[in-house]
Amino acid sequence: MSEQPLTVPPDMRLFKVEDAMNLLSLGRNTIFELIRSGRLRSVKEGRSRLIPGAAITEYIALLEREAS
Repeated sequence: MSEQPLTVPPDMRLFKVEDAMNLLSLGRNTIFELIRSGRLRSVKEGRSRLIPGAAITEYIALLEREAS
């Protein structure tokens, strides 16, 4: 019996800072500044800083609201 791979929706994933940089087309310093300012939520697991997929979606929505 073959098991199907688990598919996790993007908003349920945790992204490394480098992945968030690529998804948002932003630099490392900008990502950490957004985290410090509270505009981009993040979590810590051990020594790693991770960004929830939902936080990326919320940040994009925030940018869209600010643009209108």
